Amino acid sequence: MDYTKEKSIKKYKRNLTLKIISIILFLIIGCFSTIFTEDTALGDTNNELKVYFLDVGQGDSIYIRVNDYDILIDAGSNSNVGHLMEQLEKKNIDDFEIVIATHPHEDHIGGMTEVFSRYDVKEFYMPPVVHTTQAFESMLNAIVKEGIKAKPIKEGTHLDLGSNATIDVYSPIDSVYEDLNDYSTIMKLTFGDTKLIFTGDAESYAEKEVVAKHSEDLKGEVLKFAHHGSRTSSTDEFIKAVSPKYGIICCGEDNNYGHPHKETVDTISKYDIDTYRTDKQGEIEVTSDGKNIFIKTEK
Repeated sequence: MDYTKEKSIKKYKRNLTLKIISIILFLIIGCFSTIFTEDTALGDTNNELKVYFLDVGQGDSIYIRVNDYDILIDAGSNSNVGHLMEQLEKKNIDDFEIVIATHPHEDHIGGMTEVFSRYDVKEFYMPPVVHTTQAFESMLNAIVKEGIKAKPIKEGTHLDLGSNATIDVYSPIDSVYEDLNDYSTIMKLTFGDTKLIFTGDAESYAEKEVVAKHSEDLKGEVLKFAHHGSRTSSTDEFIKAVSPKYGIICCGEDNNYGHPHKETVDTISKYDIDTYRTDKQGEIEVTSDGKNIFIKTEK
């Protein structure tokens, strides 16, 4: 069965299921209106944020569901695209309102071509930098085939995600960096009182640059450690500015880079950050009701 037909069938089944659930809820509310309040009857499903740090080996991919938005940040490497798709398919995603590439390294964009092939993508964002690799070229071709234009994501970009939810972007700040990693988007997802910081592979230079301009805006309960826990990121200045209670490291089991490095592990211990790792615990699910944070791991 081709992917388009398979996707249409899945969408039909999901819509049918939602209609059946709506009818059942209508009957229940009609019969027990004196028992259920409106919020409890509807399950208050819109007042929840779910963030999945997907297990894509030595790479990054993060799926966010909030309000009526399905968002993907990065898509791992091409070598792990099969496992990425398996994880996404379990989430019953019809399409993506927003897809973001934090920077053009293969371990972050290698799976993008398959994402565009399987799903409709409404908006795509990437930092204003190009790369001369097959992975980058394939991603650009997929964007063109989708019939949309890549939008630049950089300092000052603001995305409204509906009720009580926004993304604010603090980097890249400059137009030219020596290290491609420093083009990574450092951004904050806010949902009610809950804040999560995403960093791509930003190095210490980008972290210090962002702290110098936006230190008051970086507070967050959850931090996705930059560059898979490399010693070249997670500076004291940045960690102090974020002051996270929870940390996430996306890296591959027994990877060739030795991520996370001892220096980062020592920093985590120094600041007493409760940290989860995809190489140890698989897919990591972070849920928030706007005030409280709940974390569940695959392993």
